[in-house]
Amino acid sequence: MDSDILVVGAGPAGLGFAHSMSGSGRKITLLERQSRDALRHPGFDGRDIALTHLSVRILERLGIWDRIAYDEKHPVLRAKVLNGNSSRSLDIGADGLETDALGYLVSNHVIRRALFEGLEDLVDVELVTDARVNGVERGVEKIGVTLADERTLSARLLTAADSRYSDTRRMLGIAADMHDFGRVCIVCRMQHERAHDGTAYECFHYSRTLAVLPLSSHESSIVVTASSSERDRLMSIGDEQFASDVEERFGRRYGSMRLTTERFAYPLVGVHARQFCGARSALVGDAAVGMHPVTAHGYNLGLSGADILAQEIRSAVSRREDVGNFDVLKRYERRHLRNTRPMYHGTNGLVSLFTDDRLPARLARRVALRIANKVPPIKRIIRNKLTERDNRSGMLPPLRRSG
Repeated sequence: MDSDILVVGAGPAGLGFAHSMSGSGRKITLLERQSRDALRHPGFDGRDIALTHLSVRILERLGIWDRIAYDEKHPVLRAKVLNGNSSRSLDIGADGLETDALGYLVSNHVIRRALFEGLEDLVDVELVTDARVNGVERGVEKIGVTLADERTLSARLLTAADSRYSDTRRMLGIAADMHDFGRVCIVCRMQHERAHDGTAYECFHYSRTLAVLPLSSHESSIVVTASSSERDRLMSIGDEQFASDVEERFGRRYGSMRLTTERFAYPLVGVHARQFCGARSALVGDAAVGMHPVTAHGYNLGLSGADILAQEIRSAVSRREDVGNFDVLKRYERRHLRNTRPMYHGTNGLVSLFTDDRLPARLARRVALRIANKVPPIKRIIRNKLTERDNRSGMLPPLRRSG
């Protein structure tokens, strides 16, 4: 037996799971296609992650939050949802919370770098890089993988954390439902003349969606969602023309705007695995659920799912149970499904409503936003769901590191 737990994929979810399991008395092996140098120095990819309060608590407990520099953590103090050309908006603030922030924006590459730096301090986690899994073989007491270089490794549990297009998930025979939105996300950063005051905007224009998310006082993360047919044009037009288009669609709220980074394009495909576990196997991160970014819950669900799986395995270890016991894995699946199913299908329904330009849909979302804005309990429910302020499902007691 090479290790107790094999994790395929050293992205944010796989790294988070390894951190959560460290100190449990079990040996973890991480398999990653990229090189160690690429993991140590991840490049900026345009994606800024909106972390909920639950995610921050988990990262604090893992010792990762303090590894992120203060000026890399950008608080979101208020969020506004705009519908078409209407002057009305759904306005969500942090009133009544113990903190002023609804959540925090942190760049994806910063989170990855902090998780990798922390990984190097974990003596019970082995990282194998330049490793591509070509096959999976399950036995009664162990599960094994064959790498492209013909090496074989085995463990009591295999955890797939290798993206929403997971090859490992397919090798395990686990089906997934995929929803191709036929749209593309163009992400970048822009500086602007006026300060944003910590406000995040989600602008549902007809035929296109624009998110403007607060970073430093005069810089924002920009997310343009458009039809896939517009991808090439949006990526090829000049920086000034792109900035002018964003500035105009945003109603010139921040005055003049200019690009400060290159643009990145990502196709929008939602994924939800039909099950999160199998014989001696489990899925975490995007391999389990890949979300549309409109509710900003993609990495938050990945991190909380990895945390829930770690809870169940740690409990099994304390009872001297096998970490690959199917009953243990099913408990994780049930708990995580309770979080992901309503969020996944609710998000897809929201996207369908707010990207439908037909008159009935326009009227329906205008009414929905007005009701949500006028009824405080509904607004609080929306806020708490988005921030995960009251969600305790992914919490662990303080972790004890072993020597």
